[in-house]
Amino acid sequence: MSEQVNDQMSEAVCRSLLADGGIVTITATRRPRGGRADIKCSAPGAPAIAARMQEVARLARHTEARHDSRDQVVISMDRAPGAQERDWELAVVLADRAVRGLLPLRPHTLALGWSEQWQRGRIDGHDTKNAPAGALLGGPQGLRHLGALTGQPDVADAVSNARAWFPLHSGGINDSLCWVEVSVYPLDAGTADDEAIAVPGLDSARQHAVRQALAGARHFDGESAPRWRTTVRFGQDGLHGNSYELALVLADRMARGREFVPRGRIIASGCSSAWHAGQVDSVEGLAPKCALIEREAAAGDRVLLPRAWEAGLPAGLRDALRARGASLACVERIGII
Repeated sequence: MSEQVNDQMSEAVCRSLLADGGIVTITATRRPRGGRADIKCSAPGAPAIAARMQEVARLARHTEARHDSRDQVVISMDRAPGAQERDWELAVVLADRAVRGLLPLRPHTLALGWSEQWQRGRIDGHDTKNAPAGALLGGPQGLRHLGALTGQPDVADAVSNARAWFPLHSGGINDSLCWVEVSVYPLDAGTADDEAIAVPGLDSARQHAVRQALAGARHFDGESAPRWRTTVRFGQDGLHGNSYELALVLADRMARGREFVPRGRIIASGCSSAWHAGQVDSVEGLAPKCALIEREAAAGDRVLLPRAWEAGLPAGLRDALRARGASLACVERIGII
């Protein structure tokens, strides 16, 4: 790692190996945030890779016990990998941690690894077959979890995850149930910053809406917000509207141990203008969303809809769900479900 530190900026460099045998250099710099995004990423001519870099860095921060939002980290690549290549992910994570002073790296560190569970601190593997001697390799036969870099235990089991589903209606054959996953990890005592809620892959306005919903619902719980580092992921991109909010809040409550966990899935649709009061409001699309739920629900599923929908529910919906072994309830408040 090359590192230069002054009063305003520091720099960390880590390298990885691409499929064509070339080296990609990943550089992370830190500067006062000044109202900017917490992480900014770039890859030459590859905005999708840059977006994935940002997502990886944010997910991998989930198991850090402290949250500091004062600085912005800017991460760049000097060349773009192929769209399907992922071994560079570990180098992005290491550079991000090193530039923030969380991890010492040896000069010229070469790292290869990828993961589907960065938010749990785990590294699933690497794809390069003939890595140079001395390369840091992620996976079951190498670096299995990020804590091992500093002699810390694997904290994956301390991360609590829960998913809930909501009907995603776009007026066509692409209608489906979409999941929202909430992962929580305890923060050090005294940490209180709603930016400890990360929503990788969404724009700033949507991230703000997610944070506001969770902060309000946790206030209703009587819990000081937040004492958790929280990561929220959605199963699909391009969300519109706010009908996902009830599913989001319920997934968060399950992850924090404040909600009954059904045998199957929680499927919910609803929003709120007052989550701080636990209120559940109606959303648009009653008929198509109920039709989608009736088609997709399975045994053990628990369907939760706004109380305002109760009088207009399609005839036979309850009986159809009951016949499949699923249940349905219309609610006006969380916590009374």
